[in-house]
Amino acid sequence: MLNWANRFNICVLLDNHQYNFKHHHVECLLAVNAVNTFQATENALPQLKHFFNHTNDWLFGHVAYNFKNHLFNTTASKHNDAIGFPDLFFFQPETVIQLQQGHVVIACIESNPATVFEEIVHYKGTTANAPFKAVEIKPKISKSDYLSIIHQLQQHILRGDCYEINFCQEFFAENTDIDAVDIFNQLSVVSPNPFSCYYKLTDKYLLCASPERYIKKTGTNIISQPIKGTFKRDVANAMADAALKNQLYNSQKDRSENVMVVDLVRNDLSKVCKEGSVQVDELFGIYSFPQVHQMISTISGELNDNADLADVLLATFPMGSMTGAPKKKVMELIDEYEQSNRGIYSGCVGYISPEKDYDFNVVIRSIMYNQTNQYISYQVGGGITFYSDAEKEYEECLLKAEAMKAVLQKKAAL
Repeated sequence: MLNWANRFNICVLLDNHQYNFKHHHVECLLAVNAVNTFQATENALPQLKHFFNHTNDWLFGHVAYNFKNHLFNTTASKHNDAIGFPDLFFFQPETVIQLQQGHVVIACIESNPATVFEEIVHYKGTTANAPFKAVEIKPKISKSDYLSIIHQLQQHILRGDCYEINFCQEFFAENTDIDAVDIFNQLSVVSPNPFSCYYKLTDKYLLCASPERYIKKTGTNIISQPIKGTFKRDVANAMADAALKNQLYNSQKDRSENVMVVDLVRNDLSKVCKEGSVQVDELFGIYSFPQVHQMISTISGELNDNADLADVLLATFPMGSMTGAPKKKVMELIDEYEQSNRGIYSGCVGYISPEKDYDFNVVIRSIMYNQTNQYISYQVGGGITFYSDAEKEYEECLLKAEAMKAVLQKKAAL
């Protein structure tokens, strides 16, 4: 199905890899071939509201981290974005395919669904056995520079400028060609995660193995599920793995980071939800993924009448788990201290249904690729507080990067 979809200039596959977490609804969605598009320009929010309200069909797309510049009077990153996804892009697809509980539903605007099914079943365009050349990945900043920046950020915390900041670093490769579908398939084997996606926009690719949800709307209910807290798993030893899971649950450092972002999300949602409806459904939930245990909290609320996705973006974007608090100040510090342009990283990808429900991930644990520039990138980071150990934060970055590094350098499961 994905090989067939990759023929088109625009396609997106959203795959939850059959995780059965409480709030999952869609097992797998594929959208291809835009019949209508919207891209952020000046005065983007009113235009976006109009586009959402007058397109009564499926919409798919992304909001890049840089869309914050349309929402806040903040400085922009001084670094070049070599990947080049637009700040915001949505498209109405010609064909949408849903996989759910052993059934496939194909909906088309102009094509014949039966013909599409036959095309996919008989499509021979796979390149899974193509020769593979390991990608030489380089860090954008040295470990010593990373440690120095963390100490500088802790001085900002000491001065009261902020109390938590998400700091990210980039690993990259230049003059490199990859088979994006093949790399995504390898990433899905090594690190199947519930908010995975393959996203192609002409020559730009996002190969995403995200475990995190940004925002989901069902009817009038809205939820956000920020992640703060990461422990490496010991999958070879069940008792040791269970002990690590328990250590994460009881970690005061991770709990303090998590509760900070929970408070931030509660505050953000209160701007678009009915008074008194915002609540914490789960605090410090521990969830297990292929490489790591994660601490995830769930915050919900009942949306105000007529509040649409544009209103929700204005109130909640960028997500608190990828910024810190207070949000406006830490975004300024991120632009000052990070050595790369985040671009689509720490933004979101997702869908809006014809019923105006929606679900968006957080773009983390992702490989980004610009085929024209022959540039490959992935970014990783973590929440920094005054009590953070810079060395341990660096090691956590390497842990989060393991799956991406494995598929790019040796094409083998961890």
